[in-house]
Amino acid sequence: MSIRIGKISFWHVHAWDYTKQAQEHEDTVMTAVWDEDSERGKKAAESLNVPFYDSLQEMLAQVDAVIVDAPTNRHKEVIIAAAKVGKHIFTEKVIAATLQDVNDIMAVVAENQVKLTVSLPRLNNGYTLTIQDILNQGLLGQITYVRVRLSHDGAIADWLPAHFYNLEQCQGGALIDLGCHPMYLAKLFLGQAVTGVSANFGYVTGKEVEDNAVVTLHTDSGAIGVVEAGFVNSHSPFAIEVHGTEGTLLFGTPEPKLLLRTKLVPETADVWTEQSLLSNRESAFHQWVSHIQNHTLAVDNIETAVELTRLMEAANISATEGRMVRLALE
Repeated sequence: MSIRIGKISFWHVHAWDYTKQAQEHEDTVMTAVWDEDSERGKKAAESLNVPFYDSLQEMLAQVDAVIVDAPTNRHKEVIIAAAKVGKHIFTEKVIAATLQDVNDIMAVVAENQVKLTVSLPRLNNGYTLTIQDILNQGLLGQITYVRVRLSHDGAIADWLPAHFYNLEQCQGGALIDLGCHPMYLAKLFLGQAVTGVSANFGYVTGKEVEDNAVVTLHTDSGAIGVVEAGFVNSHSPFAIEVHGTEGTLLFGTPEPKLLLRTKLVPETADVWTEQSLLSNRESAFHQWVSHIQNHTLAVDNIETAVELTRLMEAANISATEGRMVRLALE
């Protein structure tokens, strides 16, 4: 029996991507739309040939699960509403902008035993899995420095929707949008607790949200993580660097190749060697459907998503107050 999915908003730029995944999955079917912008929602529902509901509660009564692409500041409201009536939830990152809101959401999700999965797509890419494998082999020695950069020209080429510059709706700019991906990857590759966060935001185009951002992640070991994101860079490649006491790996500078150099493999210690990439893991959406069907929990995904909000909140505080934000070890 197909899982009936309702769409909560088409606000986010990836809303139609997730809709397409639901349409293409053999075990899911799009059956309803609600949107805080009724005109946008009605247009989407018409395109999908499904009903549009003015009332979120009425829509929730007609579905088994929801995909959330509402404004970030509405996530807590709509996710809790869905969880309280037993609907499974797939949501765009971030879960919410503050750790308090995330904890409130997770309490309701747990109480109602619904399956929650957050879209953190780069965790499932072959380059991420290959880097993790190299790190697990210890080929870089002790990790000392991680840098991950993701940037585009959306604010200067004017192709991002105007509401992506709305501070109230987005709860931030380049960092909370694009920067989520380098943030969770940098934390993953550091492989240790982040105990401090320092952030610097730039406002190149003069909008109310930052369009240029860098965050430094501090650790007790002395290892440093650097997260970079922006809306004002024309030809900035997605890039990963991981450095350690015994070696370094590079990805995407600018070709999508993974290069390794390590003292622990003597025959290649003096040259960069290209590493074969593992295949991509199934998408977060497919994982979510499997969790619903198999009555399992997305434990690692949710743990990463909660930590992402903790780091994002700390970065926003740091940039606003001009100081390092200390984080307690958990």
